[in-house]
Amino acid sequence: MIRPRHPHTHAKSLRAFWADERGAVAASYALALPVLVAAAAFGMDYARMVGMDSELQNGADQAALAAASQLNKNTGACARAANAAVSLVANQSLLGSGDNAVTIPLEEDCDAVGQIRFYQDKAKTTAATADGNARFVEVQVNAKTVDYALFPVIGLVTSGNMDAAAYAGLGSAICKVPPVMMCNPNETSDPEFITPNYTGRGIRLVANVNGKNGNNETADESPGSYGPGVFGYLETDAGSGANATAQSLGRLQPPGECVSVEGADVKPGQQVSVLDALNTRFGVFDNGLNNACGTDNALCPPSDNARIDLLKKAGNGGSCRIHSSGFQVGDNPYRPTSGVNNIDPTGLDPMGYPRDKCHAVSVDGICSGNGNARVGNGDWDRAAYYATNGYGSVPTTWSSYGYPELKNRTAPTRYQQYRYEYDNKASMLASKNVGSLQQQGTPLCTPPAGIAPASTPDRRVLSVAVINCTAEGLSSSTTDAEIKKFVDVFLVEPTARRTHDGTQYTRNSDVYIEVIGETTLGGGATQGQKIRKDVPYLIE
Repeated sequence: MIRPRHPHTHAKSLRAFWADERGAVAASYALALPVLVAAAAFGMDYARMVGMDSELQNGADQAALAAASQLNKNTGACARAANAAVSLVANQSLLGSGDNAVTIPLEEDCDAVGQIRFYQDKAKTTAATADGNARFVEVQVNAKTVDYALFPVIGLVTSGNMDAAAYAGLGSAICKVPPVMMCNPNETSDPEFITPNYTGRGIRLVANVNGKNGNNETADESPGSYGPGVFGYLETDAGSGANATAQSLGRLQPPGECVSVEGADVKPGQQVSVLDALNTRFGVFDNGLNNACGTDNALCPPSDNARIDLLKKAGNGGSCRIHSSGFQVGDNPYRPTSGVNNIDPTGLDPMGYPRDKCHAVSVDGICSGNGNARVGNGDWDRAAYYATNGYGSVPTTWSSYGYPELKNRTAPTRYQQYRYEYDNKASMLASKNVGSLQQQGTPLCTPPAGIAPASTPDRRVLSVAVINCTAEGLSSSTTDAEIKKFVDVFLVEPTARRTHDGTQYTRNSDVYIEVIGETTLGGGATQGQKIRKDVPYLIE
């Protein structure tokens, strides 16, 4: 028999039911679950957008780098760059809608139109117009969208168009070269240093110190200044001090890092004494070069065409340095009195390659209108040179030896004459006795053996950085100075103090060069530098 429940028992059960909180969390979860699911879905949609943006930007970055790697100024550079960019981004984008590929339209023209845009400058102010001036490239990939998973509940079905762009250039450097720079001697009138305008001309590069080894000669520049026509050295991390610079100037394999073709740091210090190391390229070896050139100067070989204006004391006792017992000015040197007219060569000593006549007449020269007389006119006394060396008449047809600037010349530059003599070494470079002295053709001081002019690098050709020193405010502490260009120059004569009959004609702190042509990076046996390195880099 069922007994009825006591009224107090029923009331107690109702109170227990209302007081029981078990299961309340489930209700909270039920209420929160839609919000949590929506947040996760929105987060997933946002993550897909971020991932798509990263994929597009990565594709643009890699495409721009690939394109920049082709900008070598040669014919077809823009077309190769465009094809490299298009080919590289044929990767898959897994987060976008529709076609998964990141794509770029193929645009091969050298201009700043469309999605592959070429520029002449890093600031993007001047559009490229040809393969030769396309130095930077901007690549914009085609836009893509992302289909949303949950955003449609608030009316958003797909993202807007998402794209990306990247801007890159090609950083080039030359390596294994002496780190020599010169201040543009015509910076005001020719800030770009248009190389063909200088080919064949002599330039008197001056030091910004009072002579060599403290001999207190009057200098053209105050110590530490960098005016037009001043030369100096670039930092290559070869070491501090004069010994490191001497090694860089004299050795066949210079120490140190590569030099960027766009900008470099100036090496501090007024190191004129290191020019003794530069003179080894002519077969002239001063005392105290063991640190720079090694035992017997074996690390600093001369050119095998070592023709110079100085004569060497004959015999086994003759020294290999510039001295009264070694290399010296002869009794009858070439000393013109006119900057225009040829000299009568009768009775002159056999000549080395001379300066331009307007430079040869005096220590400062009388060349006019060219950077404080530091740039000559290319008019050197070919007739006297041929007559004193017994060469006969001057040929009228000349090889360019790989330099476009030397094509179709009917009168030789000194560099062309130098190469021509080596091509005819047996008949033109034999040493000659001049009284108690000797004229040098091939090196008279061995070891080390001479290096053929056709070798890479040529020991009498330097690739020199041209800098607008005034505009750069150049000093010995300048960093990242803009290099306008590198030019190959021919070393005409060793650095020395030359006097005759009590008159001084050259300083032992000057370097006399002849401009050959613009440096061809990585270019073979006819160029001065040895190795080129190109590295594409992102700008933005």
